[in-house]
Amino acid sequence: MSEHLYTQYQSLAGKTVLITGGASGIGADLVAAFSQQHSRVHFLDINTVAGEALSAVHGAVFHYCDLRDIPALRTVIGDIAAREGGIDVLINNAADDDRHDMFAVEPEYWRNRMAVNLDHQFFATQAVAIPMRERQSGAIILTSSTSVMKGRPGMVGYTTAKAAILGLNRTLTRELGPFGIRVNCIVPGAISTPRQQALWRTPLVQQEIMDMQAIKIDLQGSDIAAMALFVASDDARGCTGAQFVVDAGIRLN
Repeated sequence: MSEHLYTQYQSLAGKTVLITGGASGIGADLVAAFSQQHSRVHFLDINTVAGEALSAVHGAVFHYCDLRDIPALRTVIGDIAAREGGIDVLINNAADDDRHDMFAVEPEYWRNRMAVNLDHQFFATQAVAIPMRERQSGAIILTSSTSVMKGRPGMVGYTTAKAAILGLNRTLTRELGPFGIRVNCIVPGAISTPRQQALWRTPLVQQEIMDMQAIKIDLQGSDIAAMALFVASDDARGCTGAQFVVDAGIRLN
């Protein structure tokens, strides 16, 4: 998790914020960032060890949840909403960009890619929108990827799911706008996380990323968190149905 001096948004203080996949990577930066805003942060993950450790540092509330289990996801969200009197902000962050050979993909693996990267973003949104609708306010953030824009090979299940999220963003904007609920999508580029570095961000890959980016900076999870803070805050009250790209220009290559 990277260090970052975040802008303070007064409108986020005291707000109940729910983050999926919050125990590590970009999610951990999101938990840290919203905790620094004095928001009431809850986060979901399957990594109990990392989740409890992060909770101890930031005071955010960790909930174990396998997001592929939609009934369990609905139950956890319902419990949080009942405990807090509603949810003000949802950040659908969880994803898994495992590489795979398209010729080796079987139906079970394909469905798993949709479950891990797409399905929970809709069903979590559906669950939080119920109390948000009653309060006539709320901010929902979906997460896609610039790998969709670049047609990144070796991860067709991931890019298909992330492409669907762009359409989901547009439709949910119209569905939920009449209830005062804003829906936006953050589109990260090549973000340097411990997982990326451990699995495939070799020195050669790192150089390729720098060559493709217009701005030669090593993007961190904190850069995504900084954007999420703005989009979730009242400063962005006129923003809905938008795609906020944070990629240092890599999509233009």
